[in-house]
Amino acid sequence: MSMNQFALDKFKRRFDEIKKTLAVSFGTASADFQVSADDLADETDLCSSELASSMMMRLRNREALYVRKINEAIGRIQEGTFGECEECGDDIDLKRLEARPTTTLCISCKEDQERLEDVHIDGRKPKSLGNRLKLA
Repeated sequence: MSMNQFALDKFKRRFDEIKKTLAVSFGTASADFQVSADDLADETDLCSSELASSMMMRLRNREALYVRKINEAIGRIQEGTFGECEECGDDIDLKRLEARPTTTLCISCKEDQERLEDVHIDGRKPKSLGNRLKLA
């Protein structure tokens, strides 16, 4: 990619800052979601605690995936391929990278991917509730 070293360093610093922020939030959130036996006095409290734990696990999984994507992006910076579309090899627009720095696809290839994801394996369009909802 024709991205200069200054821009690459800027992205690397941004990735490092995001990882630090996620590490701090992980520690804080884990401490916030410690449940004591006194908090589980009835079914409602138990249900609420299980819901909070489930939401925390989903958040942790999303953060772990994001950290993995950040590490992959840092690897692409080190390899010299950061900002290249992994599908077509063209440069990814700088504005797209600034908005979504872990992206691996240019906007054109991403749009193509989304169009393909919108079709079932048998070629039919998915039916959403919005398409099935009929007002009387």
